[in-house]
Amino acid sequence: MTPRHSLSRSIALGAAGVLVTLGLTLTLGVAGAWAADGSDGIAGAPSSNGGVDQDRSRFTYQVDPGQVIDDEYLVENTGTTTQAVTVYATDAYNADDGTFALLEGSEAPKDAGSWVTFENGTGRVSVTLEPGAQQVLPFTVKTPADAKPGDHAGGIVVSALSPAGQVSVDRRVAIRLYVRVKGLLQPALTISSIESSYEGSINPFAGDTKIRVSLTNTGNVSLGANTVSQVKGIFGIPLSGPTDQEISEMLPGSSRTVTLTVSGVGAWVYLNPHVSLAATVDADALNAGALPTAERDTSLVVVPWAFLILLVLAAVTWLIVRLSRMRDSTRAAAWIEYTEAEARRKAREEALVSAGADAPAGHNPTP
Repeated sequence: MTPRHSLSRSIALGAAGVLVTLGLTLTLGVAGAWAADGSDGIAGAPSSNGGVDQDRSRFTYQVDPGQVIDDEYLVENTGTTTQAVTVYATDAYNADDGTFALLEGSEAPKDAGSWVTFENGTGRVSVTLEPGAQQVLPFTVKTPADAKPGDHAGGIVVSALSPAGQVSVDRRVAIRLYVRVKGLLQPALTISSIESSYEGSINPFAGDTKIRVSLTNTGNVSLGANTVSQVKGIFGIPLSGPTDQEISEMLPGSSRTVTLTVSGVGAWVYLNPHVSLAATVDADALNAGALPTAERDTSLVVVPWAFLILLVLAAVTWLIVRLSRMRDSTRAAAWIEYTEAEARRKAREEALVSAGADAPAGHNPTP
């Protein structure tokens, strides 16, 4: 696994936490959320008037091409040892699992992260902080004159190296950075492909339909989505209730494949899974205007094996019962015929005996 992939899974949208793997610690923080680990700890947040800006959880700007924005980032040593920290900006992307991720620190940014410079005129600055000390770091966002309209995402990271046995632990706190360049906004989120499969169960009316959809943000605005999945049958008859699932934010140009599960679907031979989505924007994001919707469906033929097995078992049971009844009927008929024949035989014998008793002496009755 490359460092970039390891890093991408370490950054989670809007959450503050600490991950330690092979000497690497990474935290994506929000305003006022401080990260610490033992005696060493660092924190970072948007700043205003020399303190934490409680009204902001990230840096969000709406600018014209070529516009310059001045802002502040506050970094604090929350541990009990002196910390040398480095603050820098970088670009963001969506990892394979859809999480908001930042480039590896050694990889040079090319988009929003490259637009940030600190007072030293470079894209990174280093400071030393005593325990409990904090410092406000002014920075500038200079949008290129030829910047494309739409959303450009990145992050501002504070990093501190600390020895931990034979390795160095890199503790990082990151705050999201969004720059929306004015111009023609084109929110567009499409379902580029859809396929489905069916997983049956012992109960033939309670299987799961898996719908695998590929989503692509083809526009220039960061979008999430609310999806509704349902399975219908022939003539559009609903075979399940609607199932809702939220899709986290997708940056412009990103793609993602997700699997939606609709439970409680019977194996009704013909299934018509359907997915619709309505695009959304993060609560802290700028208004992007009218948001797109999309829908697609697919067809699925399911062999109802469980139902067929039940039918076979029922048929075998019915046949066994039927044969058993026929055998019993045959035996009963044979028994009745036997008893009737015996009754006739005994009647003839009794008649002969009675005729012999009534005949004159010395006369032999005709047999």
